[in-house]
Amino acid sequence: MSQHSAPRGGAGWALVITSVAGFMAALDNLVVTTALPSIRADLGGALHDLEWTVSAYTLTFAVLLMFGAALGDRFGRRRLFLAGLTVFTAASAAAALAPGIDALIAARAVQGVGAAVMMPLTLTLLTAAVPAERRGMAYGIWGAVNGLAVASGPLVGGSLTEHISWQWIFWLNVPLGLALLPLARLRLTESYGTGAPLDIPGTLLASGGLFGIVYGLVRGPADGWTGTVVLTALSAGAALLVGFVVYGTRAAHPMLPMRLFRSRAFAGINAASLLMFLGMFGSIFLLSQYMQGVLGYSPTQAGLRMLPWTGMPMLVAPLAGLLSDRIGGRPVVAAGLFLQAAGLGYLASVVTADATYAVQLPGLVLGGIGMALFFAPAAALVMSSVRPREQGIASGANNALREVGGALGIAVMGAIFAARGGYESAQSFVDGLRPAVAVGAGVVGLAGVAALAVPSGRRNGVEATPGTAAERTPVDTPAGDTPMPGRGVGTAVRDRPMPRTGVDTPVRDTPTARTTVGTPVRDTPMPRTGANTPVGDTPTARTAADTPLRDTPTPGTPVPDTPVPGAAAPALTPDTGPAAR
Repeated sequence: MSQHSAPRGGAGWALVITSVAGFMAALDNLVVTTALPSIRADLGGALHDLEWTVSAYTLTFAVLLMFGAALGDRFGRRRLFLAGLTVFTAASAAAALAPGIDALIAARAVQGVGAAVMMPLTLTLLTAAVPAERRGMAYGIWGAVNGLAVASGPLVGGSLTEHISWQWIFWLNVPLGLALLPLARLRLTESYGTGAPLDIPGTLLASGGLFGIVYGLVRGPADGWTGTVVLTALSAGAALLVGFVVYGTRAAHPMLPMRLFRSRAFAGINAASLLMFLGMFGSIFLLSQYMQGVLGYSPTQAGLRMLPWTGMPMLVAPLAGLLSDRIGGRPVVAAGLFLQAAGLGYLASVVTADATYAVQLPGLVLGGIGMALFFAPAAALVMSSVRPREQGIASGANNALREVGGALGIAVMGAIFAARGGYESAQSFVDGLRPAVAVGAGVVGLAGVAALAVPSGRRNGVEATPGTAAERTPVDTPAGDTPMPGRGVGTAVRDRPMPRTGVDTPVRDTPTARTTVGTPVRDTPMPRTGANTPVGDTPTARTAADTPLRDTPTPGTPVPDTPVPGAAAPALTPDTGPAAR
């Protein structure tokens, strides 16, 4: 159970601090993409160097994400948040001052370490500061700010690169970090988690395995796929990842419990997330360079022209939420992935050395709508695929797999690009771009197929505040009244009616909307059993099994409004019970 110290600041301060910190970490995922041509012109470097300026960040971020959260639980979340923020801010300054491409890559890797510690703790610190009844709104604001960072990354990077210099995409983090450090120290409340053992072996296996795979994919085009270094890296990486999986099935406290993947819902949505980010990140990495290096747009112009793709989630996400409420998350996520695959496939077919923006726009819009339909329902599907007490692990695993997908996407699609084209001329770039983006489209299409593996019976229209469902669920609640994963107790579940128990005589204060599929008891005549005493201790969805209803008498006591055999049943008045109110 978490332990908290005395509060230092209000929920408002916690929301501001954690949202700005999350914005910084999310922004650095894509802010570099529109600055890559300028970085290459200034610092030099081949294709594999440019890949590492992005992958060094996403890879360290991914493999240390869950480890960073565990560190915070054990040694103090505020303390580790401050440490991560300090590392991230210092590494940003080092990246801005980098004298060469190798120094820039090293600074980006350290940035990823800081972000991996800082980012997961923003949500736990926010949860500790905000009352349970207001967390839904706080999570919505926090998520919107992070979404804005992803959407505006290419535009912010392009504008700073064009009007100041590419170094300012990193300098931007420094004043923000310096302002947040004292505020976090004074205004955030310290809290601790369960103190579970740190999974150092699992972290080392995952880090080594992913580094070997990505390194081999990045170096393959330059060194040859049969080269000793490339084959060794790929083989060692694959062996370490297999070891990570085996370790996760046997360890007492693994970083990523492999038993979670026994759930078809959890395995399906995580496979879809990894494949989606693989296709999306790799495509953005190449298309942003295509717009500047081939079509001649400035960095700002390229960032603006990417907005129909990267910015569409800000507009379409509410519609995606409404659709998932009505028809469930699975069809919405699958439709979004197939739309994005169609958009990438279209772009692969129309890119030329002189393609107009009007020709590219339909593909960008399709991809943006698809991305928007994916994000919100996918997050809800992840949370509803596990038990409430495992939602923190599930969320961390999904975020880590997304980042891994991004790193792999840049490596895989960069290798395809290098094998078929290069930077020698505009036509050479297009020759490499077309097959790479076509592969990206195919990978995102496979993500749509993986999403269809999620059981269709699960709906995600109502999400519980993380952590509250487990806290509010009675230990001995009967099976019929157990809330579905991801939903709090007392939430109306439209698609899975709870079985009735006891005598079917209406009870005045039974919350009707929680026992039938949206139909109040007063509209559904119930058959008589001849018993003149109802079962008074039958629990409803919001009471523990051994707690009687507020107005329900114990067995053997006459019920004022309960009819005797042969008498007409009194109709419930419209203002009876919580459902009518």
